Amino acid sequence: MAAPTVTVRVEDVKGSHRLAIGAGLGVAAAALTLLLPVTLLWLALYNPGGFFRLNTLLVQTITLLVLAGAILFLLSLFLYRRGFAVLRGVDRRFTVASALCLVGSLGFLLILVAVVVILGSTGSLLTCIQGQPSHALSCLRSGQPLGAYTALVGFWLGWLGGVGIVLGLASAGRRFSRGILYGSAALYAILLLALVGPFVGLIYPVPGAQYLLLLAPILALVAPALAYGGARRPPATIVAG
Repeated sequence: MAAPTVTVRVEDVKGSHRLAIGAGLGVAAAALTLLLPVTLLWLALYNPGGFFRLNTLLVQTITLLVLAGAILFLLSLFLYRRGFAVLRGVDRRFTVASALCLVGSLGFLLILVAVVVILGSTGSLLTCIQGQPSHALSCLRSGQPLGAYTALVGFWLGWLGGVGIVLGLASAGRRFSRGILYGSAALYAILLLALVGPFVGLIYPVPGAQYLLLLAPILALVAPALAYGGARRPPATIVAG
């Protein structure tokens, strides 16, 4: 009886490569959209001085960072979706993940529109916040309702895209036998749960919702970093010879 031979399928190589690129973009997007804005905001509120003051310049800087990060998130989701779409050709378990990532892409397009709208009203938002981080979400809703609700719809569609990433990475972990991809999927799932509170707070007050934003940047950086580590090596598929 012939011994099993190890071969690398083209679809697996392409899919893994695109997942790695998507994960790398996800790390950069998390830094721009969550880590830097949250850091700047908390420095301005609790250790003000120099540039770190809650003024129009800082709010505009944070908004531009979110805009750039949303573009990178959109590209990240696109690469994740392309990776899952390629793998779907050899494994139907990636079908739902690919479809949800497409929905998530539409969500981030709405977020981009919302950020552009919000850029025009940073002065009123700044006056409303008045040094309290817990006021930021309610100020956005009252001062710029169009931007707030567009962002809210975009968030939930993007959230569904995140579910697609979780499902896809879990399937990739099973297909490639890589525990690190399972770990990445788990952290993405925790991140999705951590993000629910602050965005629900746009409509209904959620006690302590602002503190969940402190956890989100860490998860948003580590989750795609693990995915990158698990997907950057070309996978091997065992085929009976």
